[in-house]
Amino acid sequence: MKITANIITLNEEKNIEAVIKSVQEVCDEVLVVDSLSTDRTCEIAQSLGAKVIKQEYLGDGPQKAFGEPLAKYDWVLSIDADERLDLNAIEEIKKLDLDNTQYDGFSFARKTYVGDNFIKLWYPDRVTRLYNRTKCGYSKLKGHAKVEAKNICDLKADMLHYSYEDYAQMIRTTEKFIKRGAQISYDAGKRANSLDPFIHGVGALFKALVLKGGAFHGIHGWNVAVISAFSSYMKYALMLEMQKNDK
Repeated sequence: MKITANIITLNEEKNIEAVIKSVQEVCDEVLVVDSLSTDRTCEIAQSLGAKVIKQEYLGDGPQKAFGEPLAKYDWVLSIDADERLDLNAIEEIKKLDLDNTQYDGFSFARKTYVGDNFIKLWYPDRVTRLYNRTKCGYSKLKGHAKVEAKNICDLKADMLHYSYEDYAQMIRTTEKFIKRGAQISYDAGKRANSLDPFIHGVGALFKALVLKGGAFHGIHGWNVAVISAFSSYMKYALMLEMQKNDK
């Protein structure tokens, strides 16, 4: 069974070559759904043999779902531009008999990096990325969406996630996610009370440092735990502000 790689992009000229070469080890088609990039993303992708479709950004889930019917093959490998297949993932995919498998999809353990630092706190961060589009697909959530499938096999394979160049970039990106997350929750009818920022902020810190053992992962465990707690706290603080402004 052949596989189509589905990559969504926006100004990813620094990443696009590496991710395409990574998936070409196991995929027979590479589809790039580009959100109107203004850099050389599309040019580089096309030079490497990828099929490029331009589509204004619809949100994470809708954008990834947009590419599904455009894929040449029913098995789709969804991967972000800042992700790569580890060598063990390439070998595991090559072993699969997708024509006769009982599974609708396969998940990978994701190894996330801040710069050159592997963040153990977030591992294994399972994500379903290889799936049969005729049986399942991406949810239409505008935030971080996932493949909605019931019959999933967890591969002993890693997907590398070069999420942030450094902690400064992580903080800037987190601010965007906070605002977007608060707006999505608010638009969905969810409301916060005055204790929610404190409860969720402290809860996130406790979960990261104690339940997941981040306190023993050195400075990087603490950095990520504190940023996560800040994110949770401020999401509900912004929702309270939205409620006040509406009144």
